[in-house]
Amino acid sequence: MDSGASHLFNWTSWFVFAVMMILAMELVSEATFHHHKWKLSYQNWSPDCMQVTVISINGQYPGPTIRAREGDTVVVDLENQMPTENVVIHWHGIRQSGTPWSDGTASMSQCAIQAGETFSYKFVVDRPGTYFYHGHYGLQRSAGLYGSLIVDSAKTEPFTYDGELSIILNDWWHASAYQQAVGLSSNPFVWVGEPQSLLMEGRGKYNFSGGNNIAYNATSDQCSHYILPVKPGRTYRLRIASVASLSALNFLIQGHNMTVVEADGHYVEPVELENLDVYSGESYSVLLRADQDPSKNYWAAINVRARQPRTPTGLAILNYLPNRPTKLPTTPPPPSPVWNDFSYSKTLAKKFLALRGHEEPPPMNSTRQLILLNTQNKINGFIKWAINNISLVPPPTPYLAAMKYKIHGAYDPTPPPDVYQPRDYNITIPPTNPNAVEGNGVYVFALNSVVDVILQNANTLTANNSEIHPWHLHGHDFWILGYGDGVFDPREDPKKFNLRNPPLRNTVALFPYGWTALRFKADNPGVWAFHCHLEAHFFMGMGVMFAEGIDRVRSLPRSAMGCGLTLNKMIHH
Repeated sequence: MDSGASHLFNWTSWFVFAVMMILAMELVSEATFHHHKWKLSYQNWSPDCMQVTVISINGQYPGPTIRAREGDTVVVDLENQMPTENVVIHWHGIRQSGTPWSDGTASMSQCAIQAGETFSYKFVVDRPGTYFYHGHYGLQRSAGLYGSLIVDSAKTEPFTYDGELSIILNDWWHASAYQQAVGLSSNPFVWVGEPQSLLMEGRGKYNFSGGNNIAYNATSDQCSHYILPVKPGRTYRLRIASVASLSALNFLIQGHNMTVVEADGHYVEPVELENLDVYSGESYSVLLRADQDPSKNYWAAINVRARQPRTPTGLAILNYLPNRPTKLPTTPPPPSPVWNDFSYSKTLAKKFLALRGHEEPPPMNSTRQLILLNTQNKINGFIKWAINNISLVPPPTPYLAAMKYKIHGAYDPTPPPDVYQPRDYNITIPPTNPNAVEGNGVYVFALNSVVDVILQNANTLTANNSEIHPWHLHGHDFWILGYGDGVFDPREDPKKFNLRNPPLRNTVALFPYGWTALRFKADNPGVWAFHCHLEAHFFMGMGVMFAEGIDRVRSLPRSAMGCGLTLNKMIHH
């Protein structure tokens, strides 16, 4: 072969190789993108055998499960086909590093998606774990807008199992989200009441008292028991998450212990339990060994804790194959601990510690401390929840756009107070002055600073009553440094903080008449909500806003704007 032919052969070979490499890279790239097209619409559904209207995704309730691998990119084109309301979806537990406009919080990260519009959420799932998504506009989570989001690890995990199952826990009302919202916003106040049913994976059984009701159908497939199939002798990873609107739920499986190995996307030291408290916004992975009599099926059950139960036990079936899934257990469902045994709840919460060698320890010191007093108050006669005497009312212009583009007049530039006043506030009685104010200021942190947040609970407007509040932080995870009873002492209580192996979480319980201490790094440029995850409480103002590194946020997509004062900016540009 002459030199010219040889040169042509080599060039051709390299060209073919380059084309093959490009194609291979495209295939790999394509494999890391998960593109979903969702249409949100109203559907008549019978989650607990009583037909109501739910918000469905592609005609499905609960919504479809998103499954991706650590480092993958998820794209969801969300079309709002509901003719009467706007919508957003929050990707609970996903930090949205570099994409704060995809956090899915109306008036905070984006304008709400109006009827007939489509918005594209695009984000990287950078941490493996058990997550979920849900509506974050009004009370849409209560209307059934939620589903699972599971991120598989790209590395070997510190535990093994033979199979995997997942389940979402929820409480359920027959009154619509509209009816509930009107009651919460009224004077006189109309509380939503206790839920009619408890659901597992969107299924439950309403305790119907009889009579004629054409909306009730006990034989509907939509309310048949959810089935968890297992093979005898095998170990299963059971992913559990709670989207409950009000209830603290206790989960247990008849005759079986569970070993908790993951919480909110972080590994924890294995803890073997007979039952597990799951607060709204929390998620867990437990290892379940199918080691009981294989000729039987067993109840999986949830019960209300922290509130006096008026709702029947929610049930699913642990189905030992090859038994028929319709074969009901022959013994009653197992009971949960007493609803008001808060000592049990606190002891359980303190069992979860970061798995050594797998989780980042906290910084030894913080650069700023907030002490946030949680109170129930009144504003012009309307019952509200407030933090340091301010009830959050998000503005029409999303915070992210307002701060990024320095839109004057979009929100109150005065930050809320770092500590509550008076400092001798009596947390054991109803507030002597119940009046609070509305506000929409923002806590602004220096980028990469370390922030301590002390959540301080107190008595409500009702004597001898203090409630559990599960607090969720968007855009970050935090270390739970400790829990305590009574009033937090800024000088003495930090000496008790766990700085060795505290768990990393995104949601944490604040127990009655006590405090919870958190630490996080303000290392994610954007504007982020921090709020009670109970639907009614956040709706009534129980939240604050955090911001950091706004100058590092890239230009916002036009689709995230177009409401409030951002409309003027778009017109002028």
